[in-house]
Amino acid sequence: MACTDHVRFAAGDATETEATATSTPFPGMVWIPGGTFRMGSNKHYPEERPVHRVSVDGFWMDRYPVTNARFEQFIAGENHVTFAEIPPDPRDYPGALPHMLYAGSLVFVKPDGPVDRRNIGHWWQFMRGADWRHPQGPDSSIDGKQNHPVVHVAYCDAEAFARWEGKALPTEAEWEFAARGGLDGADYAWGDEFLPHDRHMANTWQGEFPWRNTASDGYDGTSPVGVYDPNGYGLYDMIGNVWEWTTDWYEPRHPEEALKACCIPRNPRPGREDASYDPCQPEGRIPRKVLKGGSHLCAPNYCRRYRPAARFPEPIDTSTCHVGFRCIVRAAAPAP
Repeated sequence: MACTDHVRFAAGDATETEATATSTPFPGMVWIPGGTFRMGSNKHYPEERPVHRVSVDGFWMDRYPVTNARFEQFIAGENHVTFAEIPPDPRDYPGALPHMLYAGSLVFVKPDGPVDRRNIGHWWQFMRGADWRHPQGPDSSIDGKQNHPVVHVAYCDAEAFARWEGKALPTEAEWEFAARGGLDGADYAWGDEFLPHDRHMANTWQGEFPWRNTASDGYDGTSPVGVYDPNGYGLYDMIGNVWEWTTDWYEPRHPEEALKACCIPRNPRPGREDASYDPCQPEGRIPRKVLKGGSHLCAPNYCRRYRPAARFPEPIDTSTCHVGFRCIVRAAAPAP
């Protein structure tokens, strides 16, 4: 099944596993109490604006991003083939030449020196044979990286995994509320300083992106989950390491209906799929979902999206070496 087909089904599917706030539905999950918070930021990128108050109900969330080990169990149990391993259907990509339609995924390849950062083609390559088992291309492997976040997962792969575990993917509001860890309005998941006492709090890029990473945090690439301190809710790696999928259709700023005081957003918002299309890509019209959290490729000189408010559009047919996910279980409503 193509990602586009799968997502259209999911957007109208209201069935989800639920649990009570007093019962841990699955091992390795953390209770997020819910509440009202200031979502977004007026200080950084335009798509994060405006700050507005949002309410979310309580839910359970995976303590860590889904790891290669967990994903491998899913692959074995379901015989799932990821989107990156399936040659594209020419009908989904009108105008593409036949020799361009091969299975693969986007891989970050560090250039030898400074490049024009306006052209992402200087460091991103769509690589044949790159997938979750081969994160840097066909000659690489995940040996010794079972505890690293799984990458090269398209939206439909993340959604399929969540269903297999009896869980769901979070909305953008749920994800951001959880990432803040109770620090409402703070720039980062740990406070207002990026490097408190010169201490690295997340796996990000140090040095000049994209060609020189000093790796002063100890990692040039993904890191094992749980290396850095958890946030106030006990969640690890909500910032940096890998971006994470949410269910929201991307829009270039928070939509007007979200600005009502203390509203609980309806996500994914019905009818908003069209608004998520990239206006620079008129052909194919692949909708985009919101990614959250930033990754090990976020750098102060290029992408300061290592913050709870940060958001990024990702086409649902796209997988990369720096995008993963985690799951939630929503709490059942109290009995009347």
